Amino acid sequence: METERLGVGQTLGALNAALGPGGPVWFKETHARHLRVRDFLAPRRALQARFRDGQVPERVFHAVAGVQGPGVAPVLRCEPTPAGLSLRLQRPAVFGRVLGAVAAYAAPAAPRTRTRVLLHCPALRGPAALRLSQLRAVLVADHLARALRAQGVCVRLAPALRDPHMQNLLEKLKVDWPTAPETASSIPTLRSRLLAQLKPAQDGAPLPRGALGRLSLKDVANEPGHRAGYDPHVDNCLVTEDLLAVLSELQEAVRHWPEGRSPDAAGAPVSGAEDGCVAVHVVSCEEEFQQQKLDLLWWKLDEQAPVTQKHLVCGPVKVAGAPDNQMTASEYYKLRHAQVCKASALKHGADVTKDPNWTEIFGVLCAATIKFEMLSTGPQSQLLLADSSTSTKSTKSGVFVMYNCARLATLFEGYERSVEQGLYPPFPPVSSLDFSLLHDEGEWLLLFNGVLPFADLLSQAAALTCAAPGLHVTARTELVCKFLVQLSMDFSSYYNRVHVLGEPRPHLFGQMFARLQLLRAVREVLHAGLAMLGLPPLTHI
Repeated sequence: METERLGVGQTLGALNAALGPGGPVWFKETHARHLRVRDFLAPRRALQARFRDGQVPERVFHAVAGVQGPGVAPVLRCEPTPAGLSLRLQRPAVFGRVLGAVAAYAAPAAPRTRTRVLLHCPALRGPAALRLSQLRAVLVADHLARALRAQGVCVRLAPALRDPHMQNLLEKLKVDWPTAPETASSIPTLRSRLLAQLKPAQDGAPLPRGALGRLSLKDVANEPGHRAGYDPHVDNCLVTEDLLAVLSELQEAVRHWPEGRSPDAAGAPVSGAEDGCVAVHVVSCEEEFQQQKLDLLWWKLDEQAPVTQKHLVCGPVKVAGAPDNQMTASEYYKLRHAQVCKASALKHGADVTKDPNWTEIFGVLCAATIKFEMLSTGPQSQLLLADSSTSTKSTKSGVFVMYNCARLATLFEGYERSVEQGLYPPFPPVSSLDFSLLHDEGEWLLLFNGVLPFADLLSQAAALTCAAPGLHVTARTELVCKFLVQLSMDFSSYYNRVHVLGEPRPHLFGQMFARLQLLRAVREVLHAGLAMLGLPPLTHI
């Protein structure tokens, strides 16, 4: 039906189904050079493997050309080419469907689940002097929480922040983390269960100060479902009061969910989580061994601990030009903040660094710089940070994305001022716009690579492989940053080439309004993507 939101996934699914039984063959084009002639391609080599001599039967060819269905983009033509089957969409119709319902394409798909996920970041239990690898884990957890919540997942974050210095740093970085400590009411119960299982030390050696005893974890580690992924050297744990406090807070987090998201709430749990709750421990590679001990201790002392515990391990972070790599998160923030201020002073004059109106802008630009640096690489990979101002000047930087966000704001402010001055008429109803006037290749690039696939991208960014066997889970937290950078590059190229607000001549208004509606959609998607990173849009830089 006409109101069904078009989707890249639905279109690819219908195209592959039209080819008959077999694996997926079609893929969406993204490169500007290929998009000049086609939108989807079924490669010749894949067709040769599917059909005898690579000849697509006439009935299959017609089925592909006439493919329809919910969310399927309308097809203009399908033709054989040396590269394979080339398919082009009815672009004006796609423009109309998408730009006539911008809000639907700038939002996540309708939530399909009421899964409950506990995201635990043990780095926040340490001192305020976070290491860079720990800061990376915190930023990954914060971004993942936003992406999951956008998909209808109930997320709890732990631990609650207690250190005011750490709270201040995370606030500067636009990280939304709870600060009210949970009630540690279960410590006496945990202590009783622990003492009941402790055995006297065979060597009679005294315990370290503050320790309650050493508990064997071998029996838990050898249980079905616990073996894969755990280090074989995790055989015992020295239990302290502090460790029991950690377990108590985790217990409280998984037992007391926000209203309407209790364990028996409606909705299907994530696959692989029999009790409807998954605990995902987001850790740096240096912290994982200790976290494995905590996992097993939780299972041993608490029969209601989540059946599924997973580790999202973030790779190491190194700083170019710093051989010891001892820079703390606070030092890193100060370095990037100074670089942002210096770059802005060079562009706008030294007075901006003293202007209180720029204080918030500098803070947002610094947070954007750090988040795009930390999150543009897959979390499992090693990350190398530049020690220079490269990170604030590159077209792949957070500053570049925020700059183009401000350019969009300036464009629409300019249009509104022109309307007030009587140069342009008010914006007409979207249903009256003629989107066949959008024929610049940059316009299709913005819609087809930016607006149309955004909802699918959000789903991918929130996907956790919790049903897979083993301890470790993967996440695609780099997708949103990479998407926003590419969208900003495409917009910048288009904006530099095309004069959107043309001369105030009535015969040019139709194309101008169509272009403005397209850029409205780009703006909404850009703002929604920044929200997944906790970054507010800027109206000027």
